[in-house]
Amino acid sequence: MTDSLQENPQAVYSIPAKYRRMENLHIVFWIIKDISWCMGWELLGVGMIVPTLFVALFISWRTRHIISELSHNLAVAFWICANSTWMIMEFLKRDEEIFFGLLTGKQLSLIPFALGSLILIYYYLIQRPQEISKKRTTTL
Repeated sequence: MTDSLQENPQAVYSIPAKYRRMENLHIVFWIIKDISWCMGWELLGVGMIVPTLFVALFISWRTRHIISELSHNLAVAFWICANSTWMIMEFLKRDEEIFFGLLTGKQLSLIPFALGSLILIYYYLIQRPQEISKKRTTTL
């Protein structure tokens, strides 16, 4: 897989209107989820995890051919998982309880946060430099 945007710095990344509306709706879902968390509206907050995560995964799938977009969209999906884990633990009043002998309920969210971070670290430290190097050798 190559990142077509890396091959041509003048390339324009356009998003079809129906996908852009979906991305905007994704933001609405995410905000409703987080407002529900803030307000303690447990049922709505937990219920909003499904559409928020579903749309994040759909966006990731849709951008799978553009490595930079896929990397960032997967990191967002993991961020939503982490954020949702934290929210659920708070709603269940288990955010300070110790799990697996070392992590609190809230700290369990570090697992998906770390996975998303590892995806971005891999992209920026390994994949992107390879793309730049490949671009330099093909233009010489």
